[in-house]
Amino acid sequence: MNMAKNNYDKNIQNWLDMVEYDMVTAGKMLKTGRYVYVLFMCHLAIEKILKAAVAIKTQKPPPKTHDLIYLIGISDIKLPQGLMDFVGIINNTAIVTRYPEDLSALVSNYTRPVVRKYHEKTLELIECIKQELKLKKK
Repeated sequence: MNMAKNNYDKNIQNWLDMVEYDMVTAGKMLKTGRYVYVLFMCHLAIEKILKAAVAIKTQKPPPKTHDLIYLIGISDIKLPQGLMDFVGIINNTAIVTRYPEDLSALVSNYTRPVVRKYHEKTLELIECIKQELKLKKK
């Protein structure tokens, strides 16, 4: 295996490892009631798996963006409509969780049941993308 291919595979594996790390962190934040950070980590994990998908598709480093819809477009990932709808929703939470105008309002809007659903949907989405990536690597 040549050095460039080895580095390429290592970079993709690093993105995938970070997805797992971020989702463990999201789970711990869910248990401790730090719900804004659950949303933040879920968005980050989705962003990273999509960046791995972009790297696989383009054979280049992914762009430095937080826009999940854009990353899906350039990764050529195909998702069921329900998961695409979820991506649109969580994509919009990125701004409010990164730059909250009113933290108390943000905290009161994202209760445990709401955030638990985001967490579960994120796990489902990541699993779906992993399956897509297995198909694309063959």
